[in-house]
Amino acid sequence: MELSFAITVFVALFVIIDPIGLAPLFVALTQGMTQSQRFRIALRSCVIAVFLLTLFGLAGEAVLEFVGISLAAFRISGGLLLFLTALEMLFERRTQRREDQAEQNEDDPSVFPLAMPLIAGPGAIATMILLTSTPEADWLDVLGIHLVMFVVVLAVFVMFMASGLLERLLRATGIKVVTRLMGMLLAALSVQFVLDGLRDFGLVATG
Repeated sequence: MELSFAITVFVALFVIIDPIGLAPLFVALTQGMTQSQRFRIALRSCVIAVFLLTLFGLAGEAVLEFVGISLAAFRISGGLLLFLTALEMLFERRTQRREDQAEQNEDDPSVFPLAMPLIAGPGAIATMILLTSTPEADWLDVLGIHLVMFVVVLAVFVMFMASGLLERLLRATGIKVVTRLMGMLLAALSVQFVLDGLRDFGLVATG
């Protein structure tokens, strides 16, 4: 797995999962809980998210073939989905949507809404399928993608455990700046996914 590809995978997954943006939500969802309770919820949610993302990373292409969706079409639709997510990040709509989902939590928020849809959401699942189905990717690349995904989810766990401190350090303004920067990067990556899909259809020249 080339370093440049590994960096692309990390940026794509880090931006779409957004560990920093999830930290304040984790604080809100676990308000009043002890540190040990927070640890168990954080660990459980991250383990479930890794399982879901691994499942779609390994079997996502087979699922697409089963329902009759071409990989090129999925690349384009996935790129558009990620672009919409980028717009939400740039205009602060994503934070509001996540807060609305967080308000629907039960006593144990580890499965819903933390594991899904906040960590392993539609964007993250689409990104895993898009990355693992890259024509140039061999089994070592697929393994590397899953290792990078594990590192990103591990970053989510670390952010969950340090969420209170992070929120005090960055404050609302800092979190907004980081979110918008990530949105710009995600917008560029989403356009690249769309171009790759159009190239598969022969509508864009290779180069």
